[in-house]
Amino acid sequence: MLNPSAQIGDIQCGCGHPLVVIAGPCVIESRDLVFEIAEKLKSVTDSLNLPLIFKASFDKANRTSLNSYRGVGLEKGMEILAEVRSELGLIVTTDIHLPEQASPVGEVCDLLQIPAFLARQTDLLVAASSTGRAVNVKKGQFMAPWDMKHVVGKLEESGCQNVLLTERGTFFGYGSLVNDMRAIPNMASLGVPVVFDATHSVQRPSAAGGKTGGDRTMVEPLASAAVAMGCDAVFLETHPEPDLSPSDGPNMLPIERMLPLLTRLKQIHELTHLS
Repeated sequence: MLNPSAQIGDIQCGCGHPLVVIAGPCVIESRDLVFEIAEKLKSVTDSLNLPLIFKASFDKANRTSLNSYRGVGLEKGMEILAEVRSELGLIVTTDIHLPEQASPVGEVCDLLQIPAFLARQTDLLVAASSTGRAVNVKKGQFMAPWDMKHVVGKLEESGCQNVLLTERGTFFGYGSLVNDMRAIPNMASLGVPVVFDATHSVQRPSAAGGKTGGDRTMVEPLASAAVAMGCDAVFLETHPEPDLSPSDGPNMLPIERMLPLLTRLKQIHELTHLS
């Protein structure tokens, strides 16, 4: 049987537990920038007594353009995330795109993330399960929330006991996404914690001339609504200068917005979940 509360390292995520923050830059640009962001996030979440899982991608394998920046690669990426884990004491996560990436990523990360476009890839889910780590699967933009029961089934049958599902928006015509907040309680009914991805939900796919656009002004109201609707964790990508980021800049929050936003989300979560 799956755990209604997922164990991720020493963090418990689910009903009756504090709101979990999964945050970091979209992609690893350099070790120095990763540490700058991780240290600031740690300071913010420590001040609010919120558990933090640091996220950064070593490879963005689904970029719109062949010439777009993808990251530092698996080996260098794991080296940097391992340093974040050891030097800052943070739990770390990243996404995998191929089954053979699961094992080396599982040696460093307590949580493996499956991108939305790959949510139905059986071999990838089985490989992630085989690591013994918790697995977070983003609901495909093309999938109904109730169909995620099949994703959960694949993971459970493959031996994964700590599963999280993430709502990150649904296709709305061409070049836009919309959130159906009913997805949060719907996926929670499958017996797993639910994450709300507040920054990818505001994407405008391929809307910026060969790259993804977005509207970061919608991040805060959507995150607030999702926490009120019952999500157990929020996923937020952030950067000191989002407009200079080589990936997903229009969607990311400036890092100085993290403290006021997380303060508000903690208040909403405590009012709606822990009272």
